[in-house]
Amino acid sequence: MENQEKYKNLSKLVEKLSKSEDPKRKYEYILWLGKKLKEPNSKILVEENKVKGCVSEVFVKANIKEGKLYWEGYSDALITKGLLAFLISGLNELSPSEVVEINKNFIEDTGLKASLTPSRSNGFLNILLKMQSQANEFL
Repeated sequence: MENQEKYKNLSKLVEKLSKSEDPKRKYEYILWLGKKLKEPNSKILVEENKVKGCVSEVFVKANIKEGKLYWEGYSDALITKGLLAFLISGLNELSPSEVVEINKNFIEDTGLKASLTPSRSNGFLNILLKMQSQANEFL
């Protein structure tokens, strides 16, 4: 992944997934991340924070503090919650421009495509695009 220092949290997560050859282990790791995602403030569960194009209900919201974004999110499906947790962990404490400029090729680098259905894989991208769109609003 390019610019590893700037995106060190995301790089660590991508590396962890890319090291495992076993799609089942990748899936289990994503589920584990989902279980760790803390419950968001229920105020974020509004239409403007909803991720479009996801089969499950997914909400994500950025808050900015001292120039850095802090994310919270919710999904009613555990695997999607894990993908959301992955992105929240990876993109937390980045500046809006860093989030907007991120190269989405890191999704390929995770090797998750083999573990996810096409609709979940698409949902993963849609969550990222929603996060980038929200980050863009702070620019």
